[in-house]
Amino acid sequence: MRPAEAVGGAAWPARPETAADHAAVRAVNLAAFETPLEADLVDALRTDGSWLPGLSYVAEAPDGSVAAHALLTRCEVGGAPALALAPVAVDPAYQRSGAGSSVVRALLAAARERGESLVLVLGHPSYYPRFGFTAASRFGIRAPFEVPDEAMMALVLDGRVPVPAGTITYPAPFGV
Repeated sequence: MRPAEAVGGAAWPARPETAADHAAVRAVNLAAFETPLEADLVDALRTDGSWLPGLSYVAEAPDGSVAAHALLTRCEVGGAPALALAPVAVDPAYQRSGAGSSVVRALLAAARERGESLVLVLGHPSYYPRFGFTAASRFGIRAPFEVPDEAMMALVLDGRVPVPAGTITYPAPFGV
């Protein structure tokens, strides 16, 4: 287990998801988003070749329940391997408490430890820069659909590996 992140006095230990967490992960995604699309996406990605064992993480609430979930799956940029961070979900009862940051930081650390070099995220430009994400366009990376430039972000995990340029190819379950 990774060290807990202390935010506002609360500790959020983050760890790899286990099979016993599947229902709780689905419940968190259903609670965090307005539609079941993200929960369905996680379920579909579990059976897709883009799923990378050990790169789906949960943060635990003080009672041991799943408070947050974050997932990295294989994607490509210009034919080179990369990771897509999506979805990131926090149970509404724990939003703005540090649970989301804890699970994202632990997941990114796990990806770095595995030797991954690039992570992409389509998300809130005020949230993801805290983890080191910057505009993907800075590297010549673009989404396969229209998106505000500041919302498509990249994080280089290993600066020794050349950053590929081109259009992102998402796994089939993303539907793009």
